[in-house]
Amino acid sequence: MAGLDFDPIERAAQLWAERIGDATSMRLATSIMRVHQLLASRLDAALRPFGITFARYEVLRLLSFSSSGSLPLSKIGERLMVHPTSVTNVIDRLVADGLVDRRIDPSDRRRALASLTDAGRQVLDDATQALVAMDFGLDEISPGDQTTIHELLTPLRRGDWT
Repeated sequence: MAGLDFDPIERAAQLWAERIGDATSMRLATSIMRVHQLLASRLDAALRPFGITFARYEVLRLLSFSSSGSLPLSKIGERLMVHPTSVTNVIDRLVADGLVDRRIDPSDRRRALASLTDAGRQVLDDATQALVAMDFGLDEISPGDQTTIHELLTPLRRGDWT
């Protein structure tokens, strides 16, 4: 660990086991949260030169995958598994930055549609090159281990454990 001569999560697990009980779940949950923080920091740092965060990158990428060129904000939230308020905030920022257009859906005036602008496509292309070059911050993990970790986390991510 950088700056430490011990692993703080392992130490917390040891103390937990001594004082509370089985530390298995606490250690795993804490490890997942710490990895999330580290990975989010790496990805956001890589995207900072393009003026976006990873959350904004995900929206741009999702819009680029749309066969119609636009998506309702509700679909964006469903597909990214985030709260509608979060989608609105991200879209507001992307619109303000000129990377996304938002308009009312002509077939259902209750829905807003988002689509990429030319500037958004350019930022997306440049940002994707940067993320691919750093292997999405996972370059220390072999492709085989990346696949294994993904497979192990899939039920948790999908909520299949309940």
